[in-house]
Amino acid sequence: MARGRRVSSETLKLISIPVFTGVIGYIINWSGVWMLFHPLEFHGFRLPGLAPLARLLPRKLQEIPGIMHGGVGWQGIIPSRASKMASIAVDKGIAKLGSPGEFYQQLEPDKIAEHIITSSQRDIHDVVERIMRRDHARLWADLPPRVREAVHARVQQQLPDIVREVTDEIGTNIDQLLDVKLMTIDHLEKNPELVNRIFLDVGKRELTLMIRFGFVFGFALGIPVAVVTHFVPQWWLLPVLGVVVGWTTNLLGMKLIFEPVEPTGWGPIKMHGLFLRRKHEVAEIYAKIIAEDVVTLTNIGTALLHGPRADRTRRMLKDALRPAVDRATGPARTAVRVAMGAREYDSIRESVATEAVEYTVTPFSDVDFNRAQSERVRTLLAARMREMPYTDFVEMLRSAIKEDEWMLYAHGAVLGFGAGLVHLAIFGV
Repeated sequence: MARGRRVSSETLKLISIPVFTGVIGYIINWSGVWMLFHPLEFHGFRLPGLAPLARLLPRKLQEIPGIMHGGVGWQGIIPSRASKMASIAVDKGIAKLGSPGEFYQQLEPDKIAEHIITSSQRDIHDVVERIMRRDHARLWADLPPRVREAVHARVQQQLPDIVREVTDEIGTNIDQLLDVKLMTIDHLEKNPELVNRIFLDVGKRELTLMIRFGFVFGFALGIPVAVVTHFVPQWWLLPVLGVVVGWTTNLLGMKLIFEPVEPTGWGPIKMHGLFLRRKHEVAEIYAKIIAEDVVTLTNIGTALLHGPRADRTRRMLKDALRPAVDRATGPARTAVRVAMGAREYDSIRESVATEAVEYTVTPFSDVDFNRAQSERVRTLLAARMREMPYTDFVEMLRSAIKEDEWMLYAHGAVLGFGAGLVHLAIFGV
């Protein structure tokens, strides 16, 4: 009787191991996915002396969020690497999908010009008045009302041609004026939640499967663990094997999503990374996010006027806008220039050009117009992504987190070790 109870107890212990490792495998993968994206900001505390010490640590340990800044805590791997993710997203993806010139052409410069003209015509009268009263008040006041109105009328008449020349000039020089990589990095650094959204929306199905398969992998790995611990009844063995199970569970989860890169198999059995099987669907999702939130008219306009090459943009636009004053004065330009003096006339040209630079790109931020134009960019990106080789396609997202995957594996190993100790506490050796 006692022997039967002992056998039942031993059997229960053995059966409990794969069930236990299955549950832990699920928890490991669920918490691993959570750690990829959350929290959005660093949560933890400063530890005096850690920052200088961190410089002496191995590079892998320096990559743990917060360590290099002397913090102990956690920030989601993806938001903590927003700038790196953005850089890789451009190098491995966006840069291969289209050039700044191609993106600009997809945004339809003619429609951009029409939109600027429509927006500007309502306000151009006030803009001219403001410039003249601010910088040339006496001259403007001395002009007869009829002459002032003639200037306004002439500006309105010339506006469409001027704006089209400006948008054409931007298109011609866009590759020198716009750095898509720096624009993307800047935007994603300021909006780390968008980096999360890219990965979550694109890989939602695969991440859910990875969590569910955590139980399957954990259970399967628990069977040999049960056999080994039965024949080698050492108390330390279960926690040590728990490390192996925890590490391997996360490793298998990542491989399930991304490998094999190329479709392989034998007969009806096909092996292909789950993420890669949905290449066409993923292309649509990724293209939509990039077109609506990254390569937008608003972001392009901001980068043109305030980015690292803004001085080139402003100089180019001023050169294009200075003739606007000459056109506004019409055939009488020479007489007007003589009447008011060459210096005063040139000063007016400079004032108008300087003010108009900012105003020219302001309509780029119109939300409804952005939404309408983004559809063409989305179509271009999706088509190019569907044509990408699988190796390039998988690099676009995998390479952004590959260097940091070891943290997920290490997290699984730690949980596996802890799970082994918990099992010992409940069931004994």
